Amino acid sequence: QVQLVESGGGLVQPGGSLRLSCLASGSSFDMYTMGWYRQAPGKQRDLVAHITSSGSTHYADFPKGRFTISRDNAKNTVYLEMNSLKPEDTAVYYCAALAPSRSWGQGTQVIVSS
Repeated sequence: QVQLVESGGGLVQPGGSLRLSCLASGSSFDMYTMGWYRQAPGKQRDLVAHITSSGSTHYADFPKGRFTISRDNAKNTVYLEMNSLKPEDTAVYYCAALAPSRSWGQGTQVIVSS
């Protein structure tokens, strides 16, 4: 199992950009499918995107064309590049290891507001 620590959240104006990072500790990071989820106040936690060990990506409908998930196995890190941010993107963003075992980070807050 891997332990995950997110960083990079903060306050950004509409139309701005942020890059979230998730550092994984533990072995065999390169074997894991990794994902980003988000949870807005009063709402369920939703998948944003995931990336497999081979680098294949999948996105939910809402971030397509605006968000990009990537990974650097040499740095045990997965990223979420977010562009053209909207107020409705405001949420706590969670990094997750999805397979072969599941674990979650503590989350990082993203606020999109003028």
